[in-house]
Amino acid sequence: MTQTPTAHTPAQGQARAQFTVPAQHPMVTVLGSGDALLRVIEKAFPAADIHVRGNEISAVGDSRDVALISRVFDEMMLVLRTGQPMTEDAVERSIAMLKASENGESDGLETPAQVLTQNILSSRGRTIRPKTLNQKRYVDAIDKHTIVFGIGPAGTGKTYLAMAKAVQALQSKQVNRIILTRPAVEAGERLGFLPGTLYEKIDPYLRPLYDALHDMLDPDSIPRLMAAGTIEVAPLAYMRGRTLNDAFIILDEAQNTSPEQMKMFLTRLGFDSKIVITGDVTQVDLPDGTKSGLRQVQDILEGVEDVHFSRLSSHDVVRHKLVGRIVDAYEQYDSKHGTENGGHKSRGKSAASAAKGSKGK
Repeated sequence: MTQTPTAHTPAQGQARAQFTVPAQHPMVTVLGSGDALLRVIEKAFPAADIHVRGNEISAVGDSRDVALISRVFDEMMLVLRTGQPMTEDAVERSIAMLKASENGESDGLETPAQVLTQNILSSRGRTIRPKTLNQKRYVDAIDKHTIVFGIGPAGTGKTYLAMAKAVQALQSKQVNRIILTRPAVEAGERLGFLPGTLYEKIDPYLRPLYDALHDMLDPDSIPRLMAAGTIEVAPLAYMRGRTLNDAFIILDEAQNTSPEQMKMFLTRLGFDSKIVITGDVTQVDLPDGTKSGLRQVQDILEGVEDVHFSRLSSHDVVRHKLVGRIVDAYEQYDSKHGTENGGHKSRGKSAASAAKGSKGK
């Protein structure tokens, strides 16, 4: 997109840019159905005037806005050249990345096109890829480090991306098996007090891991792989006393581990294995007074060689947009009221205990 000073606008700092869409790309792929993509850009830069005529797109406005609009269209074209379609969400995330780089909030080492076109796994006609800069860096960290912690709120893709990397590693024969585990203690309930057989007791805790597997593998192959031990889904308690070699191991919901459980799990690491630990430290379901192993381990292992902490935020939520706003609203509430997870010291014995316990977590 070429940028030139405007001849008709006397205001200082204004500019005009013009972009020609190559003939091989239909305008609908750039502007979106019903100009939906164009409206996203216009909403992000309300002070700029964007006009389309044929395959020519022009923008007039503040020089910084015009420069960013130029980069947005450049990045869109780079994505479209790979054969990947642009969506409203992808355009919004591209603009957010470019603005963060412009404002100095990120180092700008990765471009939106690099983030949005990084394929992790293709399965049954869909491709799993990172959608935000932090997600890309999380995925890259899994490639580079033996132990990676993915810490962030719900909906940021922590577990899903880790599982995609695990399936990728299995398919490329980097590992011989995948081990998926979760602590089976949540909301104060222990397995022994739950009704049913052992399988019926643990199934609700492990169901989200099964669901993700079904997204990434042929469902018919999963029972066979599990019967052969190539994929194992088990409660964290089943890891005790084992050494896990040639495996990609994922510990999910790690905020619900005790410090002792976290140490036990980390020391299961064997040769030619990789561990990814995911969790949300704002949603701890441990009994009152029990410290979170995920909170403590950040102080213990931060800076240790070959251990990496990837931290995601509400900006990385890839569920409904409202989820990100809910996460932000809770963080603002806790910050304003000096609480954690909305709990107040004055709300009865259990709340008081939780507040007391959270101080040491």
